Amino acid sequence: MARAPARPAGTVLIFSGTDDLAVLALAVLIDLTLGEPPMWAHPTVWMGRHIKFVERWVPKKGLLGLVGGLSIAMTMPTIWGGDAFLVAFWLQEIHSVVYIVVAAFLLKTTFSVRLLHREAALIRGHLDRGDMETVRGRMPSLVSRDPSSLTADQATAATVESVSENINDSFLAPWLFFAFFGLPGAFAFRMINTLDSMIGYRGVYEYVGKASAKLDDLVNLIPARLAGFLLVVASGFLPGQKISRAWSIMWRHHSRTQSPNAGWTMAGMAGALGVQLQKDDPELGYQLGEPDRDIEPKDITRTIQSMYLVGFFGLIIAFAVIYVRGSLV
Repeated sequence: MARAPARPAGTVLIFSGTDDLAVLALAVLIDLTLGEPPMWAHPTVWMGRHIKFVERWVPKKGLLGLVGGLSIAMTMPTIWGGDAFLVAFWLQEIHSVVYIVVAAFLLKTTFSVRLLHREAALIRGHLDRGDMETVRGRMPSLVSRDPSSLTADQATAATVESVSENINDSFLAPWLFFAFFGLPGAFAFRMINTLDSMIGYRGVYEYVGKASAKLDDLVNLIPARLAGFLLVVASGFLPGQKISRAWSIMWRHHSRTQSPNAGWTMAGMAGALGVQLQKDDPELGYQLGEPDRDIEPKDITRTIQSMYLVGFFGLIIAFAVIYVRGSLV
């Protein structure tokens, strides 16, 4: 009997559909069962340290700040994506099983479902017990606003906002970048997103962070809109949510947020639940939704349910992209 030809080695394997299907499936399983690696071993933590080291040497104002910021936005994702490419190539040269296992652990560090669920569920539990001191203490893990004066309703709304917004950043977009571009794509995306979260805002980083913020907006244009659409679809399957209202509010209110991307899932969630999500800020404030009831802690659980169903739909899409990508190589 003739032996089957050996699978070709080299860069083509970085886009192997069969291997990457297994990598993504195993990475999701690792996330749901084991959660986050320790801080000292977490590549996203290393990215943050890399950013802090580099940005301290870059001018913060004027033209030099803009040029320096553009350099950071272009080179750092390239470095991390390039390193991921080399690691993936090396692992595949050893054995496909080695690649699948190690790449799955690496890919897992670029996204998180379990952590987002855990933080939101903890806040829901403390809200149910009326422990606002603990709620306010935990809020910085989800939101950037000052939690010191938040009421129970405001904390609930902020948690719903954070979970719905992070559906894209926390897992859907990394999965899609992995599906299209392999491990290098996932790591490049995570660096872009980390740059935006660390220096992509006004104030001291007004100039040096502008390119990073714009790049993050750009790479999330499609994933964020897909996330919003999937959230609307999910609302048709979940109790206490309405698909027609989710679609209507998402379409009409998504542009009310300063970010061109965050409003899609946040407005969709507000519509699905029939509540109002708002941020009181002279410059960054918004109101999403046309409420027919007051928000309640149970809405956090409903949002988590939406998150998981969107994740399920997103995985199906990512698996399909990987399969097609692999068949074309």
